[in-house]
Amino acid sequence: MITRKKVYTGEVVSDKMDKTVVVLITTRQLHPLYKKYVTRTKKVKVHDEHNSAQMGDRVRVVECRPISRHKSWRLSGIIERAK
Repeated sequence: MITRKKVYTGEVVSDKMDKTVVVLITTRQLHPLYKKYVTRTKKVKVHDEHNSAQMGDRVRVVECRPISRHKSWRLSGIIERAK
């Protein structure tokens, strides 16, 4: 059984912790009854080994094994730097 890891893109909303950033992931889902798109957001804590991401950056995150109690995501790359 091969399972693919989830990959999302989001925006860094906090970089105050050491080797950890908080990323806001937004997805759009079609509502089953009303057929309108609903925006869903969630914040995830992401492991950033080199403290390279800063607030406002667009980043790509990948699912990984649990690193700590709240961290199960790893920084894959920075798509766009904050202005």
